[in-house]
Amino acid sequence: MANISTMSRRAVLKNAGGMVVAFALGSAARPARAIEAGTLKSVAEGIVSSYLSIDTAGKVTVYSGKIDYGTGVRTGMAQIVAEELSVPLTDVMVIEGDTSLTPDQGPTYGSNSIEVGGMEIRRAAATAREALTDLAAERLNVPRGTLTLTDGVFSADSRTTGYGDLMEGKTLSLDVDENATLKNPGDYSIVGQKIPRPEIPGKVTGGFTYMQDFRREDMLHGAVVRPPALGAALESVDEESLAHIPDLVRIVHKGDFLAVVTRSEWSCVRAARELVARWSASETLPDQSKLWEHVRATPIVQDDVTSDIGNVDSVKGEDEINATYQYAMQTHGSIGPSCAVTEFIDGQLINWSSSQATHRLRGQLAEMFGMDEADVRCIYLEGAGCYGRNGHEDAAADSALLAREMDAPVRVQWMRHDEHGWDPKGPPTLIDLSARMDGSGEVAAWRSEFFIPQGAGGAVELLPAGLAGMPTTTELNPGGITNDSAIPYQFPHIRTTCHRLESTPLRPSWIRAPGRMQNTFANESFLDEIAARRGIDPLQFRLDRIDPQDERGRAVLERLRDLAEWVSRPSPRDDTGEALLKGRGMAYVKYELRRTYVAGVADVELDRNSGEIRVTGFHVTHDCGQIINPVGVQSQIEGNVIQTTSRTLMEELTFDRSMVTSLDWATYPILRFDAVPEVVIDLIDRPDEPPWGAGEPACAIVSAAIANAVFDAAGIRLRSVPFKPATVRTALKEAATRASASSSA
Repeated sequence: MANISTMSRRAVLKNAGGMVVAFALGSAARPARAIEAGTLKSVAEGIVSSYLSIDTAGKVTVYSGKIDYGTGVRTGMAQIVAEELSVPLTDVMVIEGDTSLTPDQGPTYGSNSIEVGGMEIRRAAATAREALTDLAAERLNVPRGTLTLTDGVFSADSRTTGYGDLMEGKTLSLDVDENATLKNPGDYSIVGQKIPRPEIPGKVTGGFTYMQDFRREDMLHGAVVRPPALGAALESVDEESLAHIPDLVRIVHKGDFLAVVTRSEWSCVRAARELVARWSASETLPDQSKLWEHVRATPIVQDDVTSDIGNVDSVKGEDEINATYQYAMQTHGSIGPSCAVTEFIDGQLINWSSSQATHRLRGQLAEMFGMDEADVRCIYLEGAGCYGRNGHEDAAADSALLAREMDAPVRVQWMRHDEHGWDPKGPPTLIDLSARMDGSGEVAAWRSEFFIPQGAGGAVELLPAGLAGMPTTTELNPGGITNDSAIPYQFPHIRTTCHRLESTPLRPSWIRAPGRMQNTFANESFLDEIAARRGIDPLQFRLDRIDPQDERGRAVLERLRDLAEWVSRPSPRDDTGEALLKGRGMAYVKYELRRTYVAGVADVELDRNSGEIRVTGFHVTHDCGQIINPVGVQSQIEGNVIQTTSRTLMEELTFDRSMVTSLDWATYPILRFDAVPEVVIDLIDRPDEPPWGAGEPACAIVSAAIANAVFDAAGIRLRSVPFKPATVRTALKEAATRASASSSA
């Protein structure tokens, strides 16, 4: 029989240090509650009690290492557990991203929260159900096959016993059974249902508690005074320049780390603005006008050949198509700047932040302060979404450094110029593609080269540690940035190579679908160029070249044709001479060539005079396998389309030789509400298949679909993101010049 050890849920929570943030489904989010320091529950991987507990009332607590960044993961996790345990959804509470209470399920990225983290929790719940079924059969003295389970209560022969009765204050200290019997999808009543996210009303009305709203007793406020240039050294500080600031507690100066600490937030803002300091000059960045020359000239440290089929070098012939694509550096553009609070209690560091990787952050903070990881606790509180590594970890380290110096809890709230100027950036991506045709005009060879950084994943150096001369490690890895460089299409000869570069101008980090989005933009745009050259409908061209056995890939393309009412148009529309041009373009991805299938059609309007592009509509067919919550998946797809439309049309980091210069919404604009396209979605639910991610895949197709729609509208190819009006006007002018020269000839 399974080993169910004695330990009450009350004892687990009573003995946990710092703060637990819990959310209950079916009601508003429960408020965070402080609890006393002491021994914490087990978070060992592969142990059922690390992932869930059941109290004497039969209420279930889920401990998720994956966090909800406004993506609906929290609701999905609760649905999975409620379904597998056959308990009401209202009886499930989710605790997430607390390194002392939740297991390390890896950072929340890669669109794998449900696919990986959720399935770990599903197996834990199934293991618990099977163990409790054994206990119920023993308690009622009946064969387990005669038991029925409803709302957490077992029944047999008019007798009942519930989860709460069976637990009697015990914990489920048994190994997760990787082969535990999972509930039959045909019996689902919670998974697959449209469950509204309970925190949404509070977010809409302002009642939700974000990280930025979090406070501790006797908390001080800190702000870092940033150097005016990357690499600048602090030469002097005029402390008398803040003599007039009320509530000033201290000016903290450690190496090139300079900060102010005050008792009130407004005094902190003023002090950071008005402190007089002298810094050395520094020019470490390339000339932005020569960025792509800089990227191409950066030393290559490694080549990753991501596909090599046939022999591309053996294909001869003169008919060749070549194109180069560029994806600009971008910032996360989080609406709310990063915020964190840190407190030291009895030599232990407790940090609250919106990090998507609290377990990794714990290790970084331990390294920074020379502490044992066991003495560092990182707790996730929901903040402004960024879908990647923005400034959260750096703000966490800012507050930790100041809390140690002050021996008091310190809150650090970044300003807009901190966020835009100092968070890690999505690196520039440069891609060369070529296709060689055979005698019949068919593609015989496809070759691509991707110039990418060494990595945009891993542990990014903590900014304050670097400034203060404290230990901090950069552990960049390629992560997913090489994914989707290989293509889901069949040609006789294919070679795709990723050149990993020695450096990138600014600290690189991941932003939603890193690499996959840039790589798919190039591949799907280039495929469209080939189809146009051959006079073939681009949707049919894709259908003819994906694996004939890949029925799911074919299904999303065929259903897209119906959803969008796609009409075959292998060449651009005729130029009517009107000022407003309209077009449609499509794109497709089999995400990472192994999971979620997405196809989409963009509808655009292009103003010939201004060069402005407006995406008026977007149709998406989406197959991510088993759907846990259709509401959540639909929201993710809509967010993908809207956010990536913004990145495609508007977003570009600007900088001079010293520093980032796009420090506000005027210099780094994002899509406004009045420009949001209508998104029409066809969800393909496959209940008997594993669930795949929905947080990233749809954004991979957006840039290419828009670029292809612009070609349909105006006959111009836009190969450099973002598609700003000036770029479009230049392309239109060049196209008109070529047309005039051709007609004259």
